[in-house]
Amino acid sequence: MVSRMFRLETEVDKARRDLLRRRLRDTNTAASPVLRALRGTPDERESPLHVWASDANGDLAGGLVGHTWTTWLHVTYLWVDGRHRGAGLGSRLLAEAERVAVDRGCRASRLETWDFQAPEFYRKHGYDVVCVIPDYPPGVTEYTLTKRLA
Repeated sequence: MVSRMFRLETEVDKARRDLLRRRLRDTNTAASPVLRALRGTPDERESPLHVWASDANGDLAGGLVGHTWTTWLHVTYLWVDGRHRGAGLGSRLLAEAERVAVDRGCRASRLETWDFQAPEFYRKHGYDVVCVIPDYPPGVTEYTLTKRLA
């Protein structure tokens, strides 16, 4: 048996984080023909996708922040001010993001939401639950949902 000594550290180190990310990307690229084919193409990078809604006063009424990557839309945040909920604004924000994503060549969408947020909202818009994580954080259930766009 070979015995090796390692020093473990828990400090935050952005340079090593970036090095780790590059090495993981290289390892993944070597192992996956799909990822290898993406290398050097525009689809290799995430493209930000933001949709904003302002009220009559110009104040932020809601917004959606996400990105597209390969053929996927990833919705990171969707929020509507409480004064504007129930008026269909969340549906409009989601539909516009999906439209832009399809224009970019996306065929599917994914997102995460908590049980007290909007799983039923997303189901109503054609999303399917593909993962449920109970107690993340404790007392809360997280859902991952996906939808075919085109």
